[in-house]
Amino acid sequence: MEELINRLKVNAGINDEQAAKALETIKDFVKEKFPMLGGAVDNMFGSSAKDDEDGL
Repeated sequence: MEELINRLKVNAGINDEQAAKALETIKDFVKEKFPMLGGAVDNMFGSSAKDDEDGL
């Protein structure tokens, strides 16, 4: 997930917090629209940005 956050920061010119929030939003959107992919999305993205911020 860190690699993706770094790419977002560089390509979109945003900070760590913005990149993490963008990924969390995308993750939640995909899980909402395609519930059958929820587990795969969780595995693909690893721990959520929210979990990282909370130290979980």
